[in-house]
Amino acid sequence: MNTLVDVADADGHFKTLVKALTAADLVDTLRGTGPFTVFAPTDDAFAKLPAGTLDGLLKDVPKLTAILKYHVLAGKVAAADVVKLDGKTATTLNGADLKVSTKGGVKLNGEVTVTKTDIAASNGLIHVIDTVLLPSV
Repeated sequence: MNTLVDVADADGHFKTLVKALTAADLVDTLRGTGPFTVFAPTDDAFAKLPAGTLDGLLKDVPKLTAILKYHVLAGKVAAADVVKLDGKTATTLNGADLKVSTKGGVKLNGEVTVTKTDIAASNGLIHVIDTVLLPSV
């Protein structure tokens, strides 16, 4: 089975995410043994960012890296486990917490919707989200 990066790359809806992971030098990490859980923004999610934001992030590698790590949890957290986190937080690889709510579907930080879950990879799972998560720093 393919790694998280391979699965995202082959899907076709995550071209921007894979480009950002490459720019932030996180591809090898997410091809590693893991396991990891990635909340993966689609290309449409990246397109929602204000004009120029993505280009700015691609040039600011430390900031880009922090944002991308905010989309990743250590361990394999299936949708059934995410539901158990309702009203709680999950600590991301960048050290900041995501707030999880399951009222009206799974939401992260109250505004980001999980649209598809449990896409399997050899080293973890991908959950698709409709908006790029931005840590409050």
